[in-house]
Amino acid sequence: MIPTIRVLREDWADPAVPLPSYETAGAAGADIRANLPGEIRAAGFVLSPMERRIVPTGLRVEIPVGFEMQIRPRSGLALKHGISLPNTPGTIDSDYRGPLGVLLINLGSEPFTIAHGDRIAQMVVAPVVQAVFETADALGETARGTGGFGSTGRQ
Repeated sequence: MIPTIRVLREDWADPAVPLPSYETAGAAGADIRANLPGEIRAAGFVLSPMERRIVPTGLRVEIPVGFEMQIRPRSGLALKHGISLPNTPGTIDSDYRGPLGVLLINLGSEPFTIAHGDRIAQMVVAPVVQAVFETADALGETARGTGGFGSTGRQ
């Protein structure tokens, strides 16, 4: 089943900014663009090193029950400028109907300007499985046992 994501533009949003889109036939993530409020559209805004900011997309979404939307960094922005998401992947649940904002962080050493219409992140739509949790008196044994971080070696 291919899910349909219903998209509603905010009243203030610029309709010329494209909806999320897959840039290649094999892309797993659809690019999301900044849709800035009118008063800063021309200039954009600067994200200083180590600064975090929610970037508006001008969108609200309706995700079908049984799916989630994961918001992930764009690899080119991360490599070239240090722009990432501090909570990657961010999760948008199927019952959320508020504004879709993207929390960006500048991990680079230089200020970075976010311009109106820039591709700022990507979204991956994925199925959700909800588990049942129950208490137990003991857990099953495995070869790994209680080995945690780094316990399986360097490679």
